[in-house]
Parts: sequence; structure tokens; C-alpha cells
Amino acid sequence: MSLLRDKNVLLGVSASIAAYKSAHLVREFIKQGANVRVVMTPESLSFVTPLTLSTLSKNPVLSSLVKEEDNTIWNNHVELGRWADFMVIAPATAKTISKMASGECDNLLLTTYMSASCTVYFAPAMDLDMLKHTSNQKNIQQLIELGNIYIPVQKGELASGLFGKGRMAEPDEIVNFIKKDFLKKMPLYKKKILITAGPTFEPIDSVRFLGNHSSGKMGYALAEEVANKGASVVLISGPTHLQLSHSHIQLVQVTTSDEMFQACIQHFEHMDAAILSAAVADYKPVSFVKGKIKKTVDQLSLKLEKTKDILKHLGEIKKKQILIGFALEVENEISNAKKKIISKNLDFIVLNSLNDNGAGFKTDTNKIVIIDNDNKLHNFELKSKKEVAADIINHMIKYLNGI
Repeated sequence: MSLLRDKNVLLGVSASIAAYKSAHLVREFIKQGANVRVVMTPESLSFVTPLTLSTLSKNPVLSSLVKEEDNTIWNNHVELGRWADFMVIAPATAKTISKMASGECDNLLLTTYMSASCTVYFAPAMDLDMLKHTSNQKNIQQLIELGNIYIPVQKGELASGLFGKGRMAEPDEIVNFIKKDFLKKMPLYKKKILITAGPTFEPIDSVRFLGNHSSGKMGYALAEEVANKGASVVLISGPTHLQLSHSHIQLVQVTTSDEMFQACIQHFEHMDAAILSAAVADYKPVSFVKGKIKKTVDQLSLKLEKTKDILKHLGEIKKKQILIGFALEVENEISNAKKKIISKNLDFIVLNSLNDNGAGFKTDTNKIVIIDNDNKLHNFELKSKKEVAADIINHMIKYLNGI
């Protein structure tokens, strides 16, 4: 999932030959899942047509303070400024930058800029001598001091035929710049989180295994939520049919409890927190039969042995990591969960009960109780697993911030 999905982007276009890149920029934002509206200066209409930008953005392009078809109706710059999650002025000419710095409002783009209550990015485009001019550099610095975010120009061939700094950043560079800036503001920026998900399958023979009904939905929802809050995620997953859609999630696929144990040990040392939501088998067959066990007797006995307790082991070796476990209980839920907090050295535990309708395996919902290591209880209503993941991660952030 893109950091810009469902964000409202207001793109301002001023009169530069680089305005042709605005069409590509709109496409890049749309590809990221953003909603885009475009405001143009009257002079920029000579460089790129509103029809192009409205077709790509799927929204009308605005360029005048009043509606062309009825000049008694104004285009509401205040509504535009409040609609946007962020505004990007690209290209930003020396003239537009000067007016922004001085507060001059003689067109719709500038009045919208002055009304914007969101973050404003600006990507200059001009010839190298204009860029270097003291007055222009003063204006750029003034915009930065006012809280606007400068997207640096690039070096290359300019419209004048000269070579040097002044080219507007390429559309993909602008989008990546904004995504990185968004990431820096996320509550889990630079944090590394380990998450386990899904079941484990313990082989009996080459075709049979011991397993459970875990779908992995809760763990995958947690991984998405953590990544959306800026963290780098290592998701260690047992067999599931789920798909990931986030570039900040590293998927490690395992099958057995031993494989999950080894993967957790390999990554845990470098983590800030670990959330073990996988339904790891408690027992596994003592021996493995190569091939297929034939159906030759009326009764077949399997000798089982305990699997390694991954959560307990991580609790024994943890240093500064926040460690979070899950407990699926059917009786004495609270008391059993509290015992696990102590025995496994957890910071908090997430309790679900099979007695609650809509909770447990294979469902799209869950109902949880979070129990802290000081025995404080936090009860939550039945919610989608995506919403439950947000509740759990918000609670984890408190621990990472020292509560």
C-alpha cells in the first residue's frame, strides 16, 4: 500500500516550459492511489491544456477566480485549500515564488496557496541565472522559513540551451521526495518491527501434517498497519493464501515451528519490537515418515513432542525490545493470559476468546482485551481485524515512547 493512497493532492501549475511534466506528475499521484485536483495560473494555459490535466486527474481544472461559464460564481479557493492533505506547486516559477513569499494574491493559485492549511511543497523550474539571483534565493529561503518544503532543482540541459541547475525535479522524484517526507513524520519512522502470522504445519509424512485453522489475517493486518505508520517490518509467516501490498514489509515464509523459531532468532536482535500473533503448533510428531503412511491398521498412534516455545525464548533473550504475545483462550481467559505475561516476560498480551462470536480463526473480525504487564486491562469491542490491528499498534507505540 502506498503512503499516498487516498490522500487529497492539490497540484498548482505555473507558467514554465516544465509545465508539460505536470501531466506526468498527475499520473504518478494517481498511480499512488491519491485524489488529485489541479489549479493553474492563467499564463500556464499556454504550456499545457486543462483538458489534458482534467482527463488525467478526473477532476475539472481551475484557473480563474470565477467560473468561466458564469462569472458571477467564484471558484472557492478556501474550500480547495481545506480539501487538500498537501499542496504541490510544480513547476514553481520565479514569479510565482516571489508572489508566494510576499503574500501577493492576484490569481486562483496564489489565493488557494494562502488559504491552504496543509503542508505545501514547491518545485522550482527556471534558468540557472534566475535560480542563482540573490532576490530569487532570498524568496526561496523566505518560503522555507514560512514552513513550505523545497523540492530541490536538478542539474541538466535547460530550455535556454544552457546546462546547469534549474530543471524541475522529475515527476517520480517529486513523488518519492514527498513519500520520504511523509515517512519521516510517521510515529514508527525508523523503527524495526518483527511480526509472526499464520499457522505452522508439522509434517507426519510426506503428504500429511498437524496444523490449525489460523488464516494469518490478524498478523497480516498488523504488518500493514505497522508499515503504514513508517516502520520497517519483517513478517514471518506460516502457510497462508494472503497477499501483501506494501514495499516496507519483508516477507519470510516458513512452514514448521522449527523454521519459524530459527527465523525469529535470526531477526529479533535487530528489532525494536516483536508481535507474535502466529498460531504455532504446541506439539509435533517425534518422527517423520518419508513417503505416505499406508492405511493398514484400524488405529494409528502418533508420538508427539513439544515444539520450541518461541515467545518464551524471545522473552528470555530480549534486551530493550518490546515483546507482545497473543493468547487464544476458551476458559479462565484473563488469569491464563496474565500467567503468560509473567512466564514469557511480555510487555503486554492480546487476549482473544473462542467464546466470543466473530473472534478467533478465519474471521474478518476480532474482539480483544489488551493486558499490560502491570495487569491493567483494556477492553475493545468487536471490530474488523484492520481496526483491531490499529488498536494494538497504537498501544505498542505508547510502550515504544516510554508510555
